Amino acid sequence: MSSRSPFTAQIGGLLGIGALSMGLCLSPSSIYASDELQVGIKKKGLGKEVVITQGAREWFMLIEVTPENSVVLRQEKDHDTYLVDESETHDRPMTTGEVDAAITDYVNSVKTRAKKE
Repeated sequence: MSSRSPFTAQIGGLLGIGALSMGLCLSPSSIYASDELQVGIKKKGLGKEVVITQGAREWFMLIEVTPENSVVLRQEKDHDTYLVDESETHDRPMTTGEVDAAITDYVNSVKTRAKKE
């Protein structure tokens, strides 16, 4: 058993959490917004989802594939303002190759547009 009182252990734990929080708050990555594109791609059922961020900007694409059709959703946000919010429905399911090609084209398109700005 420890010779410290429970109160001392609680204070020590809180001080440790506080010090860790201050370190995270002051880290350079949180002070300076990144100009680099961050790309995340996840498989969603038979389709895929991609989220691309650059500072306060965000690009999003979801391709949902069912046995009957495919739905493609595209959104672009700057802070909390949507610049693009559109969807399209295809009357047949997209193949895995078509989904991959659409995601690749979208990522390359965003990268090209982001470089120009």
